[in-house]
Amino acid sequence: MEKIYSRKRINLPKVYFNRFPSGKNNSKKQKMIEIILILIVAIFIMFTIIQGINPIIDRICLDESRKKATIISNQQATEVMRNCKYEDMVTIYRDDDGNIKMIKSNIAVINEITSDVAVRIQQAMQDDNQGTINLRLREFYW
Repeated sequence: MEKIYSRKRINLPKVYFNRFPSGKNNSKKQKMIEIILILIVAIFIMFTIIQGINPIIDRICLDESRKKATIISNQQATEVMRNCKYEDMVTIYRDDDGNIKMIKSNIAVINEITSDVAVRIQQAMQDDNQGTINLRLREFYW
């Protein structure tokens, strides 16, 4: 009869480890060590996952806060400017022919508008109690 598998096999000796040679509490000690090793591995995996997720969460939170800040600042600036007229902010001087000679800005009114906008934005940010940010699972795979 012909040989199907002609290569010689490597015979490695079987090695048996007696972990706890003391005797009685072998199973209890072995279980405790296994539990401790499992906990160490679980903590290491959790730490690694948290390190990988933190930059993603930070980026998403920063994007959401910028989005909210932009929306609030645009709304408050629109509300303040709704009450103002261009003629209140500048004075136009013309010569005898009707040509514009000089445009003088009214700094006091402009400063009042900018400070009012800043105060309203700050107040709206403090009043915004929505501190939740929705994270979609697909955002962790970017």
